[in-house]
Amino acid sequence: MEEQEIYILGVGHNTIVYIDLAESCGYKIAGLYHYNEERTGEYVHGIPIIDSNTNLFQRESLGGMNFIVSVGENAIRTNLSNKIREMGGNIPTVIHPSAIVSKYSKISEGVVIHANSVVQADASIGKDTVLSYNTSLSHTSSVGESCYIAFNATIGAYIKVHDFVLMGQSASLVSGKLEYVGKNAVIGAGAVVINNVEADTIVIGNPAKTLDK
Repeated sequence: MEEQEIYILGVGHNTIVYIDLAESCGYKIAGLYHYNEERTGEYVHGIPIIDSNTNLFQRESLGGMNFIVSVGENAIRTNLSNKIREMGGNIPTVIHPSAIVSKYSKISEGVVIHANSVVQADASIGKDTVLSYNTSLSHTSSVGESCYIAFNATIGAYIKVHDFVLMGQSASLVSGKLEYVGKNAVIGAGAVVINNVEADTIVIGNPAKTLDK
């Protein structure tokens, strides 16, 4: 079976992780796009930077082209993804072969699930959300759209994580202790969350407490 080609938007330290992920999922990397033209023509791990995002979006159509957006910042990743879709491009769901994703879970388009992550039955993940490696999403919980769940983070059962949440490295949402994390909230690295987190707030520590702005 012929490999499908895919393009990666975003050139930085994490680009090689996405190259590795896409290749592990059977894609052939056709090229990279950088946010501006200063690196066009360079190679990253043997893959050419073929143009800028700006020039890409000046094309008439992106129909028939596959993309993966290797940008961690939720708002930027979502904006780029929406532009690609508006121009007819495709952002497939990409799940590393070592991840364990229940057939009884619901995974939306554009979701990225990295190596060794676990998504249990009756869990759901919204469009354009990223689960980094070694993350865990327990049963009967949901993660909204455009979230970033950093490595080793754990989301317990019966918890609703709303859109645009950033969850730091090794943070934990404890089953039976909270019901939701509000939109645009930030969970600090290593935080142990035992209470609901309101929208647009930052929580840190063990047990997690709201950080005054």
